[in-house]
Amino acid sequence: MRASVKRSLASADAVRSTAVVRVLSRDRGEAEDAAPDGVRRVVKAAGKYLRAVEVAGATEWAARARNLHLLVSFLEEAGIDYFCVRGTNTPQVPCVAVPARLRADVEQLLRLACARYPGYVGAASPLRLRAGSAVANWRGLRREQVLRVAWIVCDPTGNLVFGGESGCDIEFWEEKDGRLVAPRPNRVVTEIPVDAGRCRAEQKRFTAIPDLYRTGDVRTVPEFLAALPDDHLFPIDVVYTWVDDSDPVWRARREAARRRLTAGRGRGLHEQAANDARYTSRDELRYSLRSIHQYAPWVRDIFLVTAGQVPRWLRTDLPGIRLVDHREIFSDPEALPTFNSHAIESQLHHIDGLSEHFLYLNDDVFFGRPVRPGHFFHPNGLTKFFQSKALIPSGRVSQDDLPVDAAGKNSRGLIAQQFNTVISQKMKHTPHALRRSVLAEIEEVYGTAHQVTQHSRFRSPDDVPIASSLHHYYAYGSARATAGDIRYVYVDLADDLAERRLNNLLARRDFDTFCMNDTVTTADPEEQAHMVATFLDSYFPVPSPFETGPGAAPLPGPARGGELGRARS
Repeated sequence: MRASVKRSLASADAVRSTAVVRVLSRDRGEAEDAAPDGVRRVVKAAGKYLRAVEVAGATEWAARARNLHLLVSFLEEAGIDYFCVRGTNTPQVPCVAVPARLRADVEQLLRLACARYPGYVGAASPLRLRAGSAVANWRGLRREQVLRVAWIVCDPTGNLVFGGESGCDIEFWEEKDGRLVAPRPNRVVTEIPVDAGRCRAEQKRFTAIPDLYRTGDVRTVPEFLAALPDDHLFPIDVVYTWVDDSDPVWRARREAARRRLTAGRGRGLHEQAANDARYTSRDELRYSLRSIHQYAPWVRDIFLVTAGQVPRWLRTDLPGIRLVDHREIFSDPEALPTFNSHAIESQLHHIDGLSEHFLYLNDDVFFGRPVRPGHFFHPNGLTKFFQSKALIPSGRVSQDDLPVDAAGKNSRGLIAQQFNTVISQKMKHTPHALRRSVLAEIEEVYGTAHQVTQHSRFRSPDDVPIASSLHHYYAYGSARATAGDIRYVYVDLADDLAERRLNNLLARRDFDTFCMNDTVTTADPEEQAHMVATFLDSYFPVPSPFETGPGAAPLPGPARGGELGRARS
């Protein structure tokens, strides 16, 4: 058994899941787990000091996949029967079942593995990790029928530590009357014949891995391969709108358009309709993409909608990301150039190749911890929206209204016209779950308002917030959306307490999504930019595959169907 552990440590990644190797390796050609004497650190997780392996490019999903991969590698190398399980009450944590009669062998195997390669074991609920190399710790867990095992990973900065929450569960199935019986409920099957046949399946069936990568396979039983009613079987894309406000050509076009507009109207725009704060880029897009790579591995493709601009650090020659010019999606080219996000958002459903279900993000919106498709979409395709406590002011639209208030009032009028209901709440600054078919229907049903919004070059009292409000209430009124709930925070960067709030957010990391935004220019933009950069570098230290330059994540190869690090064709 000791020899089996050594062989597993030396060869596991080369034989099985290179998907995890590429993401977790310190050097692109080196398998981390093939070098058990790699960089070790002492880290703090859940109030305890633990030993971890330092890994460049560490992500939450890769840490989970790595734990599943290591556990399965040890079991297979030692010849211990197992099968992977789906549908437990901890959906993001992979689970491996072992016949209870083999428990002593499993304990000995993992104790040896943890002695050679420091790992931890504990009860799955409540989660309390102990050193997996100590005989006494295993003895103290004998009454637990479900255990959590984890080999801790951290990134080189120490800001990211993936502990027991990113581990893997082991269930011990008891034999009763010729059947193996699960120790806890799942949504598929809790009893199978002792001699039930095993089959092979991709590891990503049991733990989320981005489509860009592919893993090795694991052992399971056929029942756990069937699609479940709560599986999200449809692809989900992400759309960003982005502008480089430092581009002199773009700035000249904006100023020329503003002069023409104000000269024709005889009055200026509202202060918040075209002020510099609305367009300021602090490289938030880079970090928002990192948040997807870190916490939303189920996203299929990312579309970046721009006015012909390209972030200098972005790699666009990989599958999974695509630049979209405004000219590709605007139904009326005469509406361009535009400097109005409402106008751009009205055309998103024209993006070629965009999935029916997608998330729309501004570049100042981030995923703050692991999220699932179910946060935003029901498995049957209905979208979710997230209402704010902030209310749309009463009364008719006036020229003095804030642009956001005028847009909300216009949305309220259209919904009242169609559904005879009056909306009062604004939406949170979260990713917006949208459907192309609903957006296309809105363009047809509210043709005049849609055209007016498309042709507003700057925010105007006549705008309709199609993607951020109207879609949600229209879909709700037509039974295609529901009100959802998400843990979210908005940080106003112009607020005196902004830095304290960012520090709290960094320390706790307890929000699903968050937004950092300001709508007015601050007194000290350099100080604000430094505050934002410091926070984002600390919260999202791991580059996404779409970045170029030093520190970029390992890039996938050119062919589909290979191991991790292989891209879709």
